Amino acid sequence: MRRSLANDPDDLVVEALEGLALAHPTLLRHDAEHGFVARAVPAHDKVALVSGGGSGHEPLHAGFVGTGMLDVAVPGAVFASPTALQLYEATRAADSGRGVLQIVKNYTGDVINFTIARELADEDDAIATEVVLVDDDLATDRDDEAADPGGPGRRGTAAVVAVEKICGAAAEEGADLQTLADLGRRVAGRARSMALALRAGTHPGESRPAFDLAAEEVELGVGIHGERGRSRVAYASADQLVTLLVEPLMATLELSRGSGVIAIVNGLGSAYPLELQVATRAVHRLVTGQGLRVERTLVGSYVTSLDMHGVSVTLIPTDDELLRLWDAPVRTPALTW
Repeated sequence: MRRSLANDPDDLVVEALEGLALAHPTLLRHDAEHGFVARAVPAHDKVALVSGGGSGHEPLHAGFVGTGMLDVAVPGAVFASPTALQLYEATRAADSGRGVLQIVKNYTGDVINFTIARELADEDDAIATEVVLVDDDLATDRDDEAADPGGPGRRGTAAVVAVEKICGAAAEEGADLQTLADLGRRVAGRARSMALALRAGTHPGESRPAFDLAAEEVELGVGIHGERGRSRVAYASADQLVTLLVEPLMATLELSRGSGVIAIVNGLGSAYPLELQVATRAVHRLVTGQGLRVERTLVGSYVTSLDMHGVSVTLIPTDDELLRLWDAPVRTPALTW
């Protein structure tokens, strides 16, 4: 049976948010009444950024609240959307008069509840809002015959970190709401990700993982909510497994030689740094071997799936503007430079 460091599983998210705010009192405040975290010192005279989604993906999104990224993050229960009322209250709390950009991963519950929150903010408070929908997961691309044709399309995964970082930097510079929305959609529209798991995650309070894998099996195309992959492949070396992620991404992006990308090598919960560094080496060798440039690399566990042992790779075609915004200063609990 899997054990975890928890009290009552039903209180896990609330207690974790309280602990996060206690650990970073100069960066965060916890609104226990409405279930979100916000900047300890609200920003003024800028478009606010709000994001959120189910818990279990930490440090996403609460760990990215701070200067250069989000103004408010709204966690739901584990693998469950925050409520429309939570998102509405977060939107109200974030707004400083220049509007609110909502950054939403493409999951049905998130999309519906963010939409309701925007409608309430418009009708009741006259708050201008725009939305960026992040849908980067190649494993669920409707254009792929192996994907679910009746599903909502590509899921939102680790590219959301790049959207929050780049839009956050532009917001600090004073960009208006429409400019930020266009920028975020450009980043999200270019980004693609793929993931694999050597072991599934286990939901708090449960004794078994979301799915079982034999010792010689790897799940290819997994989602961040414990979703099964699109296929199972034989366990192999790190270089061989990473190739199964990177080659489809490069084929889909159809980049010309000399083009540059931002690469995110993301741990899904239990992959430790040595493994992620080996994966990063493989990503660089594969990308540069095709005549492309890896302009920036982010390596670490940023968008997790509880304790899933796996890795995702995100490639984002870049340009001078996106690199400048990526390099801009950021100070949050999970990302600082």
